[in-house]
Amino acid sequence: QVQLVESGGGLVQPGGSLRLSCVVSGSIFISYGMGWYRQAPGKQRELVATITRSHSANYVDSAKGRFTISRDNAKNTVYLQMNSLKPEDTAVYYCNAELQKTRSSGMSAYWGQGTQVTVSS
Repeated sequence: QVQLVESGGGLVQPGGSLRLSCVVSGSIFISYGMGWYRQAPGKQRELVATITRSHSANYVDSAKGRFTISRDNAKNTVYLQMNSLKPEDTAVYYCNAELQKTRSSGMSAYWGQGTQVTVSS
């Protein structure tokens, strides 16, 4: 069974940093686009950053200059380095990945279970 397993969330003071990781657990043929989304209480889930297999990245405006998304294709892992964190970054962060399980199967989207990030003094 293929799952996305996230780690790295926690409590951090404003201005601090956290690094989120998301690894694909289980056997797959190939991973395509990967990304991070977040959902704050009472708000809709929003895109934070995405990265293609060829490492082309895009960010929501509020993350530009502070967050960096990266990936290791050999390890089927995506990272989100978050610096200069603000209280408004507080949310549950979800990993998303487009995966092809076998050579003959189609591509499907998978979601992680979410990891809580809280920015507070």
